[in-house]
Amino acid sequence: MQNKIIYKADSRGHANHGWLNTYHSFSFANYRDNERIHFGVLRVLNDDTVAPGRGFGTHPHDNMEIISIPTEGRLEHRDSMGNGGIIETGEVQVMSAGTGIQHSEFNPDENQESKFFQIWLFPNKRNVEPRYQQIKLSKEERKNKWDQFISPNEEDKGAWIHQNAWFHIADLAEEKSLSYQLKDKENNGIFLFVIEGEISLAEDKLSKRDAIGLTNLEEFNITANKNSKILLMEVPMQLPSYLK
Repeated sequence: MQNKIIYKADSRGHANHGWLNTYHSFSFANYRDNERIHFGVLRVLNDDTVAPGRGFGTHPHDNMEIISIPTEGRLEHRDSMGNGGIIETGEVQVMSAGTGIQHSEFNPDENQESKFFQIWLFPNKRNVEPRYQQIKLSKEERKNKWDQFISPNEEDKGAWIHQNAWFHIADLAEEKSLSYQLKDKENNGIFLFVIEGEISLAEDKLSKRDAIGLTNLEEFNITANKNSKILLMEVPMQLPSYLK
């Protein structure tokens, strides 16, 4: 039997630090909800707005797959592996923290906010060699279809991570529909996040920044009630053995 959890946009955790205005889909920092710790291996989905010229100072991470998706403005990245540069809107940043990294993210613009999604997943194994990857998304590839940009396979389309997970994005025009078949229907679930617009999924309507978690299914169908941008994350529902 298919199970679902609705995550309404206005039910997320929220903190405004002045330089950072952030919404948390799952428990994070001072926001704690015992019903929303994680969705399978999906541990963090933060919707961040960083003020001009401000950002996250150098800080450590280990044993986490970290994905950053700018939606407005730019991010400037620096890390202890020697990587540095600008991540533009329309690009995606992927880091495997593994045995440990130090990194910082700043808004390099003095007159524009930087908005991005910060996503963390538990990796399928501990203490891998840290790595960094940055890719550019294609608007044409996601027009009324799913564009894969994350997978477990280094040779596959998009970036790759140490987890049996696939991420897709779609720009869906009003009244258009899309279906999706799970890559690993035995072990994975779906976390569907509406970046912009409004969609219908069976009897459920999801608006901007709403999300739904789906488990025990093989495929599903969505329809756009208005022009919409949708982020789809297929992730393992069982936590890795090192966390049990």
